[in-house]
Amino acid sequence: MWWLYALLSAVFAAATSILAKVGIENVNSHLATAVRTVVVVGMAWIMVFITDSQGGLMNISRKSWIFLILSGLATGASWLCYYRALQLGEASKVVPIDKLSVIITLVLAFVFLHEEFTVKSLAGCILIGAGTLIMVL
Repeated sequence: MWWLYALLSAVFAAATSILAKVGIENVNSHLATAVRTVVVVGMAWIMVFITDSQGGLMNISRKSWIFLILSGLATGASWLCYYRALQLGEASKVVPIDKLSVIITLVLAFVFLHEEFTVKSLAGCILIGAGTLIMVL
């Protein structure tokens, strides 16, 4: 079932890029990011209450808090940079560069999470990198 959620994530991410490009016209990119973030926070908390998950808040370990906060900071930095890039550049060029995160994630997962890095992973990284280069040139 994970692959269905991953595919839906890709579809929504694509929609996000197009909707954002139209939405940030004549709007400060940082303000646009803040508006988007408020909507995301609202949706996330609605899901917490719909699934009755709020009781687990007190069970989050110190380590998990630290890494979730760091992840949130990284997400915020990513969104701020992404919206600014989208405001300044063409979506068809910004988005492929943003998706280089796939390569970076694979490398970081190998180094820090000790996940397997196979010939297939290497080939995928090379193809994604080459595809990105072709799309932005």
